[in-house]
Amino acid sequence: MTGPAEAALSDEASFFDAAPCGLLLTRLDGTVLRANSTVLEWLGRSRAEVEGQVRFVDLLTVGGRIYHETHIAPMLIAHGRVDGLAVELRCSGADRPRLPVLVTAVVDQEQSTVRFAVFAAGERRAYEDELLRARRTAEHERAQSQALAATLQRTLLPPALPEVPGLESAAIYHSATRDQVGGDFYDLFPIGRQHWGFFLGDVCGKGPAAAVVTSLARYTLRSAAAHDDDPVAALAYLDAVLDQEQRHDLNGRYCTVVNGRVRPGAPGEFELEVATGGHPPPLVLRADGSVAFLEIASGHPVGLIVEPRFTRASLTLHPGDAVLLYTDGLTEARDTRSGGPPMTRLGEHGLLDVLVRAAPAGAAGIIEVVEQLTRELGSGVEDDVAALALGVPREPS
Repeated sequence: MTGPAEAALSDEASFFDAAPCGLLLTRLDGTVLRANSTVLEWLGRSRAEVEGQVRFVDLLTVGGRIYHETHIAPMLIAHGRVDGLAVELRCSGADRPRLPVLVTAVVDQEQSTVRFAVFAAGERRAYEDELLRARRTAEHERAQSQALAATLQRTLLPPALPEVPGLESAAIYHSATRDQVGGDFYDLFPIGRQHWGFFLGDVCGKGPAAAVVTSLARYTLRSAAAHDDDPVAALAYLDAVLDQEQRHDLNGRYCTVVNGRVRPGAPGEFELEVATGGHPPPLVLRADGSVAFLEIASGHPVGLIVEPRFTRASLTLHPGDAVLLYTDGLTEARDTRSGGPPMTRLGEHGLLDVLVRAAPAGAAGIIEVVEQLTRELGSGVEDDVAALALGVPREPS
């Protein structure tokens, strides 16, 4: 005799639809084939609005979509599964526009599908908020704060710059305070076999709030570069992401950024395309010893105003040439070297004079000069400093 429990076990469709967690079945491209009642209720959408109409990534918030492109999708391709990754669903209810969830997914190659299990993570989010409040309470303990800041800062910067055939690269990050997480960031990363992206930026402010924007900016610019070769378009995409997130918890944070692409040109040369959003202009050091600012308008900061204007410029690096990107923590440092007025700033032309005396120099040499300069300025450096140099080695004589 068959009882109710045995009957329920035999009804696979009923079990799928009534499961206490969200269940979705998608194609490999992410198109939703089936969604159970639980996840539809969370989303506030009907079955007809979801099944066959949207991709899984379309159900996520802006931050969740970025995380999907940078973590979930690559892990599914590489390993065939992800376990317990935290994202947020974009819900239609006014009382709950977003829902924190944990996502587990498995690729079924035979069926050419992906099976998603989605678990509400409200209690976990409350627990994380409580941990954050506890951490803020303990920030007066300087040793703990310094250790936390150092660990977090390492996650916001690349552990090492990649090797680009025929191109030298070097970078420096100097923290003005040990107990605060800075807002300066930089990166150099491959886009294709002969194409690399790079950027350097400065988030308004310091501390955890700035670190949130720093992390978001880095992953957004990397993700944008994978989909669009235009560095100006990447800045516009970052601006749209910041605008969306400003409505929730970024507290008016914005950033200035230099964003670019570099690729081999003629033999021994590299072509650079640079876009800027409110950032100081790069310095170009030529093999003949000349140094000049790249002729490019500064444009508007990213995430600050409605309909910002971003600008672009192109340049060619020949053997012995180099370009330096830097944050204003260097140029706005008080110049304590000459014994002049205490509020005298180094300024962009002060930095140019220093590099003129050091030119011509390769990427590593330029960064050594910048590092020595920060040591000489000492306490005059009141803000974090980040610098990234790219150069083409001289041809053997």
